Amino acid sequence: MRDILDLDRYPLDRPGSEAWHALVARCRADLAKDGMFNLEGFLRPDAIARAMSEIEPVMERLSFLHKRSHNIYFKDQVEGLSPDHPALKKVDTINHTVCGDQIAESVPAWVYEWPQFAVFLAATMDKPTLFTMRDPLARMNVMRYGNGEALNWHFDRSEFTTTLLLQSPSAGGEFQYRSDLRTEDAPNYDGVAKALEGRDPEVKTLKLVAGTLNVFKGKNTLHRVTTCTGEKSRYIVVYSFYERPGVIFSKQEQIGFYGRAV
Repeated sequence: MRDILDLDRYPLDRPGSEAWHALVARCRADLAKDGMFNLEGFLRPDAIARAMSEIEPVMERLSFLHKRSHNIYFKDQVEGLSPDHPALKKVDTINHTVCGDQIAESVPAWVYEWPQFAVFLAATMDKPTLFTMRDPLARMNVMRYGNGEALNWHFDRSEFTTTLLLQSPSAGGEFQYRSDLRTEDAPNYDGVAKALEGRDPEVKTLKLVAGTLNVFKGKNTLHRVTTCTGEKSRYIVVYSFYERPGVIFSKQEQIGFYGRAV
């Protein structure tokens, strides 16, 4: 794993050590302050190149074109909101997706399956343990955003999201987010509408560089990836972890996200 991850800088292989605890403390502080943490240079340059050589051919031949018009909740109706409420404004998302079963022997898969990765993430989130997903399609995805493509505004279903950027686009592809916009008890529909209309000064923009591990609280953080432009596409790995073992999407969910079910 030392050939893949910069374990001198980020000692995930030494849980319980002073350096490991210091890194966990730093990540927890960033999560508390910003709703996310970033580990730039987490994936070594040679490993990035290898990952891209493994994934690009699969992306060209087998990827699923995910194109949909949706509101940020991915629901046709939200109780308590009229259909014309600005929080239900439709936006467009388009990307190309490769599923975990298509790249089971790859650099991103080795990182995902490495036990110390889940141990570290659980510690940063102050959780007793985390499990990789059992679903062969959803457990790990690589998404490509080409010229004119974007991931539009939404909330995630899971509490937090773990991503690893493999390639930045020629232009665009910036990560925009508004942390702590809602809670379980307060959906803050008017605040959501304000952010969608560009009237929220607390919306932040982050431009990640290839090799960066990004972990953020996506369930209550409104976020998007702006439209990519140019010949060079944005490639990003999305990892799924849960607090319970054996999580699998329904057949309907698999078809909706990936165009097929297993």
